[in-house]
Amino acid sequence: MTRESEASLHALQGDERVSGDAFLRQAGRGFLISMYAALRSLKLYPIENATAQKALDDVQAAAVSILGPQGEIELRISGDFIFVNGTRLRLELDNYAAFSNILAALRSVDLGEVKVHTGVERREWQIFLGVLLSLMEKGEERNPERLLDLREKLAVAGVQHIEVEPPQESEEKVAEAEQAREVAKRTYSHGVAVTKDLINSVRLGRTTSVAKVKRAVQAIVDQVLNNETSLLGLTTIRDYDEYTFAHSVNVCILSVAIGKKLGLTRLQLYDLGLAALLHDVGKARIPVEVLNKTTGLTEDEWNLMQTHPWLGVLTLFNMRGYGEIPYRQIVVAQEHHMKSDLTGYPKAIRPRVQGIYSRIVAVADGYDAATTRRSYQTVPIQPDQVLREMWENPRRGYDKILVKAMINLIGIYPVGTCVILDTFEVAIVAQANPDQNFMNRPIVRICIDQDGALVGPPGREENLASQDQGGAFLRSIVKVTNPDRYGIIVGDYFV
Repeated sequence: MTRESEASLHALQGDERVSGDAFLRQAGRGFLISMYAALRSLKLYPIENATAQKALDDVQAAAVSILGPQGEIELRISGDFIFVNGTRLRLELDNYAAFSNILAALRSVDLGEVKVHTGVERREWQIFLGVLLSLMEKGEERNPERLLDLREKLAVAGVQHIEVEPPQESEEKVAEAEQAREVAKRTYSHGVAVTKDLINSVRLGRTTSVAKVKRAVQAIVDQVLNNETSLLGLTTIRDYDEYTFAHSVNVCILSVAIGKKLGLTRLQLYDLGLAALLHDVGKARIPVEVLNKTTGLTEDEWNLMQTHPWLGVLTLFNMRGYGEIPYRQIVVAQEHHMKSDLTGYPKAIRPRVQGIYSRIVAVADGYDAATTRRSYQTVPIQPDQVLREMWENPRRGYDKILVKAMINLIGIYPVGTCVILDTFEVAIVAQANPDQNFMNRPIVRICIDQDGALVGPPGREENLASQDQGGAFLRSIVKVTNPDRYGIIVGDYFV
């Protein structure tokens, strides 16, 4: 413990006027600093070294100073905050290194809470900190299996006065997650409403408010940057009647998410999002009976459908009179079906390179269109099959680097994929695993349990990378299945 923290502690203990919270803030700070110093000393010096021994003495002294009046120490982390016995410790410049290192240490072993009981011995601190340090050296990535390892080693070594627990999802955290989902739903539904108003205005020849469209896109970009998972999940909502409008919003979300993955700036994402939302605006000028035809299109109807990029260009040029639509959006409306080798439509008059925004929108557009039930595609293709086709078939004309970015974004098993697990459970893929080493083991929501009972939305979340003490995976995907076979409506698990 430093002289400063030791002196402050003695002063606080001798002053009866100091409140419990003030004591815990100061004493907790000293305890945290002593733990950090001990971890650092044990890393640099052998255990017999005087510096390491002094550091362990300081941890024991700091712990006893709190245990005396409090009877127990509960060190808990929540987000980026550290609490001691329910009192949040203040992060200041002189304790930043201690705070950040302790946070990193606890997170690396998926440790959310350390409980210290009266009677703790110096030997127990030596074992606890030594094991924690050895597990930290395996990497900073969060790994729940390390917590099991830590518990086992503490038990074997006879450590009885130090307990370790995983992070607890507090009511505040649950409320924050629910609020984030609500914001995502409002952002999505507003985007669909604005797109619907835009398309209908174009069909009727009315003046459109481009400012409203821009605000909707900005909300989508902000939401993707703040809470990408919630918004990506909503792209699984497959509303047959609202396909034209929802499709544009889905393409906007997917395009912005890919752009974020590529490192585009916020302003670039605004530009890209607007281009994505408006990429199919030319379809507003295609007769509804052709757009919604349930049988195959005739040659004349297909030729008419292929004019929608040019019709989109003309529509956006008309809006150009208001000085609000940049040329990038016009280019994307024209190029998004051209394919990277220019074998698509409309045919290029002279050699050209398809723009990066056009290639991003083409990937997002192709993926969403293929995975959605439409008037002429009553059975959507499973998401993993769509990605495989986009990646492996060069005739599709997609930029392979951008398809790869899409796969990294939504995983080998994309969000919304219905899977059967080896535990006989049926689940919906909720998000790609944040650990790139487990791309084939996404985070899922259990919809049907082992007994065949339906688990209502939002389902029970499970990480398929979780393993037992022997290193075997607790759950694995057996195969992809059609959710309709089980009466599962995928979108309900994200709303």
